[in-house]
Amino acid sequence: MFHLGWFLSFSTQAWHAPHSDRGGLFPNTDVYVDFARALERAGFDYLMIEDGSFIPDAYGSSMEHSLRTGFASPKHDPMALVPLLAASTEKIGLIATMTTSFYPPFLAARLMTTLDHLSGGRVGFNLVTAHNDRTAQNYGMDKHWDHSERYAIATDWAQAVTALLTSWDEDAVVDDVAAGIYADHTKIHQTDYEGSYFSSRGPLNVPPGPQRIPVICQAGGSPVGRVFASRFADTIVAPSGSIEWMKQYRTDIRAGLVDAGRDPDAVKVLFLTDFIIGDTHEDALELQRRRHAAMVADIEGRLAYMSFASGIDFSTFDLDAPVPPVSTNAAKTTTAQMFAGREHQTLREIASTIIPSLEIVGSPATAADQMEAVMAEVGGDGFLVNSPVTPRAVADIAGDLAPELRRRGLIRSEYSADTLRGNLTAY
Repeated sequence: MFHLGWFLSFSTQAWHAPHSDRGGLFPNTDVYVDFARALERAGFDYLMIEDGSFIPDAYGSSMEHSLRTGFASPKHDPMALVPLLAASTEKIGLIATMTTSFYPPFLAARLMTTLDHLSGGRVGFNLVTAHNDRTAQNYGMDKHWDHSERYAIATDWAQAVTALLTSWDEDAVVDDVAAGIYADHTKIHQTDYEGSYFSSRGPLNVPPGPQRIPVICQAGGSPVGRVFASRFADTIVAPSGSIEWMKQYRTDIRAGLVDAGRDPDAVKVLFLTDFIIGDTHEDALELQRRRHAAMVADIEGRLAYMSFASGIDFSTFDLDAPVPPVSTNAAKTTTAQMFAGREHQTLREIASTIIPSLEIVGSPATAADQMEAVMAEVGGDGFLVNSPVTPRAVADIAGDLAPELRRRGLIRSEYSADTLRGNLTAY
């Protein structure tokens, strides 16, 4: 069996895309509640809410394209969505994105534990370093730290947060009314964490939640990011590509987990995957053709995405000339993938080509065949659905595909635990 998650943006849901049913679904909270309940009925392990703290303006040195098209903006804080979804569901995990660069460790640990209590142990946190200078400027800096230092900060941050989360012994809460003792002070410890970037006296002023340490999610793409994920993550958001690339990625992560003294089977690698589901296989192929044609025709949208990921304004480049070597302090892995092996192609050719990623295209039956074959070959732990939340996408994937997977015994028939960690580690 394998695991399923959904990569969610608390933002506009591809409202202008030709393949979208209707984009004016944001910020209607009923849409997100219905969506979470549909995923829970389908047996998904979790939904993961991504985040960003800036309006993209790299393309054309302006916010105009982002705001006109609803690209990556507007975007609400994912933390506020978690209690709403937790109160509306019973089993599915809820993972919200948190930046290690700008959340103070004490604030983060307290929020993590509070949400763990409120959700009954179903929360997780997707740790990101944030990749854009605009984000840093919104938090009072002139520019962001360089890539390697961001991960040094993240490591120090994770150690500080862990120290705070474990500052209460598991049996510190006595809750003995007759004896007049709520908590045993001898089992609650001052943290006195001193790191290179963070310090915190502690202890945390809330008792541990059901999971004690909530599930940690991380997208380890770069070498230093993979090391960080191997040390701290319980589930990893992995970029997808060729089967061979996915196999090598998972092998590399598992080796890193062993080096970190961890059980590689306890950490679940989910590959970010696009799904195009039709009533028949031929219908899905036609949907794919139309979707790709629309993306290729939208050269401005492609350039804007490339600018967003890299922080480089590609509107200033000659579309019909090869792209000179570029370097970035932003999303290094994504930027490298855009240009890998394409040194002699023009910018137009690069932008007009779909960035290689795994696509599952077919009817529910043929899509299930593909997913089963991919997992058998890669040996991986599952898929993270990369799709906007539209009625059609939810119906296709949660309503039609998931039952087919369940009939084949490829995903769970029911939840076996009450916590996110328990369900992730059930198989």
